[in-house]
Amino acid sequence: MAKKSSEAPPCYVIRDGDRLVGEMEMDRDLIRQFPAGQRIRVELRTARVPSRLRFWWAFLHEVVSATECCPTAEALHETVKLMCGYTTPVLVKGMTVMVPRSIAFSSMTEEEFTKFLADGLRFIADNYGVTPEQAGVAA
Repeated sequence: MAKKSSEAPPCYVIRDGDRLVGEMEMDRDLIRQFPAGQRIRVELRTARVPSRLRFWWAFLHEVVSATECCPTAEALHETVKLMCGYTTPVLVKGMTVMVPRSIAFSSMTEEEFTKFLADGLRFIADNYGVTPEQAGVAA
């Protein structure tokens, strides 16, 4: 049974000088729930760039379609993580098995994702001969 998260939904802000302004109306609505002048605790960190994540998945789908190298884009994604070393060692019956890591922001910073993306694109180009330009996917 899945455990419900007790966390509040994320609130994204844009820096404007020394001020932080809600990125979307939904974010501004969350901020408005606090009385003016109230002290609010925030955790500062950069967020995953959604357009780069969309590019990655679109590219994986194009590679699978063009090469039939894997049954799905998800399988290719897992293959890239394994082959590029984005793994976690796990002990199973006395043997160490490498398990693909998550690329979720909670598991991988945006800087790590940038390196992962470069490594993945290089791996695919070297092993399957497909680049984003050839696949018609804009980075």
